[in-house]
Amino acid sequence: MTPFERRTRACQDRLAADGADAVVLFPSRNLLYLAGFDEEPAERHLFLFVPREGDPVFFVPNLYETQIRAESWVADVRTWSDDDDPVAAVRELVSDLGLAGGRVLVDDTMWARFTQDLRAVLPDAEFGLASDVVAPLRATKDDAELDALRRAGQVADAAVERVRAMGSDVLGMTETELAAEIERLLADEGGEGIPFGPIVGSGPNGAMPHHTDSDRIIESGDPVVLDFGTRVDHYPSDQTRTIVFAGDPPAEFERVHEVVQEARTAAVEAVEPGVPAGDIDATAREVIEDAGYGDRFIHRTGHGVGLDVHEDPYIVAGSDRQLEVGNVFSIEPGIYLPDEFGVRIEDLVVVTEDGAELLNDTDRGWRV
Repeated sequence: MTPFERRTRACQDRLAADGADAVVLFPSRNLLYLAGFDEEPAERHLFLFVPREGDPVFFVPNLYETQIRAESWVADVRTWSDDDDPVAAVRELVSDLGLAGGRVLVDDTMWARFTQDLRAVLPDAEFGLASDVVAPLRATKDDAELDALRRAGQVADAAVERVRAMGSDVLGMTETELAAEIERLLADEGGEGIPFGPIVGSGPNGAMPHHTDSDRIIESGDPVVLDFGTRVDHYPSDQTRTIVFAGDPPAEFERVHEVVQEARTAAVEAVEPGVPAGDIDATAREVIEDAGYGDRFIHRTGHGVGLDVHEDPYIVAGSDRQLEVGNVFSIEPGIYLPDEFGVRIEDLVVVTEDGAELLNDTDRGWRV
């Protein structure tokens, strides 16, 4: 049994436990997770029906048939052509599957036109979201997923070391030029695209957590927040380092960096199965608050990472969700001083039986 079939059967178990009759996916991360087929959404009807019992069924435009049979484990592939009425064909399929009323869960990101068509052919059904059954599965990574995440982390580690080695050569570059160089290095190290545009925030721009890049020239003494990752076999890495490439940073910078480093370390050490996610956030936040910077830590401590770079579990204040073996998430405390600089240090961790495994293993200091 392939990992994709195992996940689909586990999804069916959750459908039964949830009292739902089927989940219907369209091109999305959820579809990739269950069927092993990766495609961007488009204007044609392309669905995967996963009934509570029996085998899943693909409903696809005929131009995808050969591709899907080659790439997916799903054997039942129903096709329609451009001169067919896809809604009528879907109506026939749901009849074959015995779906009429009941509860049907649709992909969270499914385009409205497709959900409307499903409602039209299932007027008596109660609709919900696929995340009710798929998100808990995706939050716990299997061996194949962990292997890809580890390799993606190794690529990012290699790239950040090469960025550090640039040293004072970075001075005079714009943030945008350095972001482009980071993308090149990630590809050179074996990365397969990027899950998000690299963040390069120099000097005061580093005080904006989601600043991407600009034509600001990196100068001597600038703290530079570097947040980037790549994909390997569809799974991303995500790490942040704050570096001064040459010169002396602002007077307060060293203290701020030390506090953020302490917060990151404390949060990592607090990770173990059964601990509420909110406790990890509280551990990092307490260190920063005790140092007098509590109001400058303006985001959650972390987020789950999988096929999506932001997914369950979220490491956020007040969350009582208990961590489970196989959860993967970021720990990324930060302090941001407006118009001055910012500091963030981020690593990905896997929850293990007795703590946490780090997926990043590079220098977290600020000196090159």
